[in-house]
Amino acid sequence: MNGTGSEEDPWSILRSLPRGREVEIETAGGARWRGTLVPPHELSGERTVQLKLANGYNVGIRISPQDRLTVFPPSPLLPNAKAVNPQRLPGESGEPGHVSLLTTGGTIASRVDYRTGGVRPVKEESEILAFYPSLEEGGPVRIRTVLDRLSEEIGPGDWVALAEAVAAEFRDGARGVVVAHGTDTLAYTASALAFTLGSLPGPVVLVGAQRSPDRPSSDGSSNLQAAVELARVGALGEVAVLMHAGLSDDRFSIHRATWVRKMHSSRRDAFRSRNGEPLGYVDGSGVHLAAGARAPSTGPPTVDTRLDLSAGLFWFHPGAAPHRAQLAAEGLRGLIIAGTGLGHLASGHLPWIRQAVERGTFVGMTTQCLEGQTDPYVYATGRELLRAGVTYLSDLLPEVAYVKLLFALGRAKTLDEVRAQLLTDWAGEFPGRHGVRELS
Repeated sequence: MNGTGSEEDPWSILRSLPRGREVEIETAGGARWRGTLVPPHELSGERTVQLKLANGYNVGIRISPQDRLTVFPPSPLLPNAKAVNPQRLPGESGEPGHVSLLTTGGTIASRVDYRTGGVRPVKEESEILAFYPSLEEGGPVRIRTVLDRLSEEIGPGDWVALAEAVAAEFRDGARGVVVAHGTDTLAYTASALAFTLGSLPGPVVLVGAQRSPDRPSSDGSSNLQAAVELARVGALGEVAVLMHAGLSDDRFSIHRATWVRKMHSSRRDAFRSRNGEPLGYVDGSGVHLAAGARAPSTGPPTVDTRLDLSAGLFWFHPGAAPHRAQLAAEGLRGLIIAGTGLGHLASGHLPWIRQAVERGTFVGMTTQCLEGQTDPYVYATGRELLRAGVTYLSDLLPEVAYVKLLFALGRAKTLDEVRAQLLTDWAGEFPGRHGVRELS
């Protein structure tokens, strides 16, 4: 007799079970397999189910009428997740609103195509919920596809579309918004949303995956459920990135959008907050936010998507030819330099920098270092760059400074106005860490 208490053919029972249900199959030959049901692929044979095993691998099993089946009751992915009490927004009454999930493509919204061996995007809401069946355990989740591309294909125009989509979801009653995004450029998009969205009545959580949902050691399901948990119950009114805090599936870091960088090409805990601690964590006991996390606003959300694409990012390296850098800067209204150490580059670049500033181009200096901030006052090189008109940007990440510059150029006309915009805190990128010193 199988675990359902029936002599029914186990195949008919398995076909009716939702994806994500844990089962154990003992074959007539004596083999025993325990795992969670995942969607079959295109090459699955007749009467074949796929299980994801505890070690992360998938196995396909052909079911016969003689096999024994045990079906286990559903359990939340995060231990004690249902014990968390949702916190209502100021002025809100009744039940908390739904969570909106916006998908853009990337590994977290993809699966293996077994015909080619590659990965293809998952587009339909039903297919996403089939891969992530636990998402709605704590409340309704609405899924909307905004983009359908890998993260390296996502650009500034897409940031604008995403910002407008996030605001629309809040206006439609969303408690929080999750944006599923490829990890390679996730930090750029997170910064862009932080600089364009204001008065947020709930969390905006960007989340990704390093491994697709049907590969071994996939992190997509646990990341996504933790992100939905944060969007549903977190008293947070800013844009954040949520990913694994370590290699296990029981703790997830909440990073401020303007502090985070992808630090590893493949590890599940690839994302780290630079020059500051994470905003908090999600674990089995719920959502834990630090004192510095921004509280929700009463709303409604604001969107300012003005941007000017006439900006560039120059990564200095030994041997970088000044004339090539000068050519790259021509026609730009702004340029971010990722300098060495405290914010330096070879003195041969000073002439073209002076010319660029004289014609009204903003030139900002950041550092390539993973920790610390720029400081032009330690070495003569920094002082010369200051005199040339370079603006030092404290500890802004080069990519954050570049994204901020695009929107600053869209909101300012003169060089002084652009400089003032870059030195003003918009989304928590400066306060509580280091001061920003202007040229005196």
